Amino acid sequence: MSDLTPKQRAYLRRLAHHLKPVVHVGAEGVTDGVIRSVLDALNTRELIKIRVLEGAPEKARPTGARIAAAIEGAHVPQTIGRVVVLYRRHPENPEIELPSAGE
Repeated sequence: MSDLTPKQRAYLRRLAHHLKPVVHVGAEGVTDGVIRSVLDALNTRELIKIRVLEGAPEKARPTGARIAAAIEGAHVPQTIGRVVVLYRRHPENPEIELPSAGE
């Protein structure tokens, strides 16, 4: 899958609404430890929220883009305030069925 369609992004935003952030990015920014934490979280679930703390060197949008670029198959369907929603389809047991791109 290359990019998400607007319909797929909207679907993922709806699914992520009730989620709590599971990874926090602090003053060190996007480090190897943050990437490992995000990978661990994405191994157990396909959709996560990441909170970018006030002391972080970058705002949420560029932080989310850096994390998504570092993880193969990761997408950022939403950034709102200091929270980034990150999606990566599970390679073996996908649980989220995205609407097809043609709909």
